[in-house]
Amino acid sequence: MREAFSDTIRNLGNRLPPINWLSVVEKLLLGLLALQCARLLWAVLTPVGSFGPWEGRQAHFLPVAERQALFSSFDPFYRGGLQQSGGGVVTSLALTVYGIRLNEGSGLGSAIVAGPDGVQNSFAVGEEIMPGVVLKAVAFDHITIDRGGAEEQLFLDQSQPAPTAAPDGGAPAGLPPSPIAGMDNPGADMVKRDVGFTPRMQNGRVTGLILSARGPGFQQAGFQPGDIVTQVDGQPIGSMSDLQALQGKIVPGARISLTVERGASPATINLTLQGQ
Repeated sequence: MREAFSDTIRNLGNRLPPINWLSVVEKLLLGLLALQCARLLWAVLTPVGSFGPWEGRQAHFLPVAERQALFSSFDPFYRGGLQQSGGGVVTSLALTVYGIRLNEGSGLGSAIVAGPDGVQNSFAVGEEIMPGVVLKAVAFDHITIDRGGAEEQLFLDQSQPAPTAAPDGGAPAGLPPSPIAGMDNPGADMVKRDVGFTPRMQNGRVTGLILSARGPGFQQAGFQPGDIVTQVDGQPIGSMSDLQALQGKIVPGARISLTVERGASPATINLTLQGQ
């Protein structure tokens, strides 16, 4: 009987087809792919409203006054916060700065400073200049010292020697430069159209207006490339409002006196604006 059962099992096994495992795996992968496609289709066709309202992020623009205040207090050369955004306290110590070396990459540097005895020495940031006085930071035109925990500033010695007399019998030595009148007394509209004004930022403050040529009226008004307006009618440039005030003065019949930096020497340009 046992032999008959074995023969029956053997005959049944011979009748069943062999299992193709590769085909089984292929069918399983196709089933998983069909399931993922169904989930993707469901995610695409499901309305967004069922999950709540959706709104894109809206751009927010600051008012003009706030944008001007923001950019006037921003100094791209001192992002590390080593320099003060506002005006510092000028030291009362008998120190003189004769030279500054600034590393814009690291924000560090050194300075040549003379003490009360007049002897000049080079000090790196972090070194002691004199007892209780440490060089804390350097900028392009001044240094910041730490005096007993208080920060004070000392500006570069920019005094210029007296000019020598011209060999051809020109202006005597020591006299200020003579004013330069507008060449052809240009019109107000021409000045507005042909002269560009760009604020010059130093330590987060406006210290002048850089002039740029946009047409023939630039030279006709007596300006030269590289001129920087520092005063308008005797008032120094110190903020964006001074630029707006200058633009408001450029009207027919106006007389404007401008002090400009031209290279190493200042110059005065007097404008009498015509009606057109």
